[in-house]
Amino acid sequence: MRSWVKWTIIGTIFSTVLFFLVVPISYGYAGSHSQQPTVDIPTVTGTPTGPIAIVYSDPVDQINVRSGPGVEYPEVGVLLNRQQVPAIGRTPGGLWIQIIYLGVEGGVAWVYSPLVRVNGELPIVEPPPTPTPRTTPTVDPTLAAQFIVEIPPTRMPTFTPPPPLVIPTFSPQENTNLSGGLPMGFIIIGLGMLGGFGVVISILRRR
Repeated sequence: MRSWVKWTIIGTIFSTVLFFLVVPISYGYAGSHSQQPTVDIPTVTGTPTGPIAIVYSDPVDQINVRSGPGVEYPEVGVLLNRQQVPAIGRTPGGLWIQIIYLGVEGGVAWVYSPLVRVNGELPIVEPPPTPTPRTTPTVDPTLAAQFIVEIPPTRMPTFTPPPPLVIPTFSPQENTNLSGGLPMGFIIIGLGMLGGFGVVISILRRR
């Protein structure tokens, strides 16, 4: 009975050790073969040297890349926020930065300098010529005539002279004084004296 227990313990220990040894090896072998790349991977031989332009366009997620230093040049691509690209030059005023941008003609393009930060000194480069428009815009006179609204001329008000001012005149009135030309004061005094004389007479008669 004791030998049976002994061999059971030995078998259990041996199976456990074998399990921990075989399973990691098999997983490592499968992982190394299943994760082999099917395409060529470029080998990095070193870090790029020279000035680097880093996009800082918060809160915008991306900025435009143009073929020349100005908004009159066409857009050739975009750069994402915090993206880094090699910088090779700048305009005389420093408003535009020339970068290496593969996939376009010449392999270079331009970005607006307030939207990027450049680590290093950049030489001044001559900007490319301004692109000419492919077509010259023309105005169809027949179509433009449909939108022309003729406004009749406004007649200016004419000056009308005011009517002549009539000044009233007063003619002297005839003297209608019934007193024969005596002043009104004398008439009043006379009437007062006449009334006083009548009062005196009436008093004397009562006596």
